Amino acid sequence: MAHLDHDPDARPDQRSLVDLASVAPMTAQLNTAGHMEVGGVDLVELAYQHGTALYVMDEAHLRHCLQSYRSELTANWPNSVVAYASKAFICKAMCKLVAEEGGWLEINSGGELAIALAAGFDASQTVMHGNNKTERELAEAIGAGVGRIVVDCFEELERIQQIAAERGLIQKIQLRIKPGVVAETHSHIITGAEDSKFGFGINDGWAEQAVQIALQSPNLELCGLHCHIGSQIFALDCYEQAVEVLFRLIGNLRKKIGYLPSELNLGGGVGIAYLVGQQAPEIAGFVKTVTGAIARQAARLGLTQTDIRLFIEPGRSIVANAGVTLYTVGAIKELTGIRTFVAVDGGMSDNIRTCLYDARYECLIADRAGEPRDALVTVAGKHCESGDVVAIDSSIQSPEVGDTLVVLATGAYNQSMASNYNKQPRPAVVWLVDGKVREVIRREEYADLLSCDVG
Repeated sequence: MAHLDHDPDARPDQRSLVDLASVAPMTAQLNTAGHMEVGGVDLVELAYQHGTALYVMDEAHLRHCLQSYRSELTANWPNSVVAYASKAFICKAMCKLVAEEGGWLEINSGGELAIALAAGFDASQTVMHGNNKTERELAEAIGAGVGRIVVDCFEELERIQQIAAERGLIQKIQLRIKPGVVAETHSHIITGAEDSKFGFGINDGWAEQAVQIALQSPNLELCGLHCHIGSQIFALDCYEQAVEVLFRLIGNLRKKIGYLPSELNLGGGVGIAYLVGQQAPEIAGFVKTVTGAIARQAARLGLTQTDIRLFIEPGRSIVANAGVTLYTVGAIKELTGIRTFVAVDGGMSDNIRTCLYDARYECLIADRAGEPRDALVTVAGKHCESGDVVAIDSSIQSPEVGDTLVVLATGAYNQSMASNYNKQPRPAVVWLVDGKVREVIRREEYADLLSCDVG
């Protein structure tokens, strides 16, 4: 077997699988047939047996990332919680895996809660988010016994208090605070700036007002504060800025009303490498940056690790590089002097990120994964949109009709944002480990498309 060690002689535009270790699943390698395999499974054979488009995930990679977060936090801030951000990818198998690795779940809707409960996940170890949770969702969450509800607006404070009072319960909450930090990322995924739909602002006094209302609500237990500054963040100093702003608020709250939070939730948002050469933060570096910033700021207020329970909510950095998507090449169009289109049996219905965020991906042909990627192509989808592309100007091995094309780093937000555009059934999801294939989400059939169509 040829493992993913760097090939120093390959030109930047001709890297084969062996040069893609930074963006590929951790068990990815070349087998003796020259094919790409993950978890000991040949991806060409997998595509033949299970069909394409197909989402594939490396179970060992998933566990490794969760364990890394847990071990780094245990070493640097033992009084802590890792709550996996299920919006990145959720299914019953993922919920069970998170539980096995000692994590909590961050959920964002009644649907995500329903999946967690169906998986047997302990509701008391869930954190529920959302900027406009419906009364039904709040009632379901409170009734299920979710561990924390992250409150986003004044109306929600009132709704939770009312529902909890009607049921004779005390609901634990965190308040989402906008720290006013503009993270260095795509504008669509900045969430902590002043001009954001999320949370309570500090400068306008909303944060302080929300704290006072929560403390005066008999059926609410205000555990602490939450902030989330954005997604796909590489600059770790953004987190240091957010921590500084939060502790400035905490200092003012203690001085004015005597309130000190026992929990601080810094959300997620750590970036990952989608392309070779991108220097994504390491889990250890992120944890050390965050815990170091909190320790410095807490010390100024005379607080220690035992006084503050730290929550973090990683998602993309756990599942993105664990996943790849397999397609079958159906057509090749060489437009002389313009570009070469390689059309596959999927597209924006299973990967909307390219259209939505101008996302970029590394691709390769699984059948010849060890050969140089010497063809510059645009991978096009099958849908009725000119903008339906999966990868723009991507280097792959010279393609042939029938090849299995692999798009790397698709484990986060691809399946969870998938649609039925053009009534395309959504792909199956399979997990690979130790040479075994486990289907965790089956492929949709036409009957699924008709199941809600009552005529």
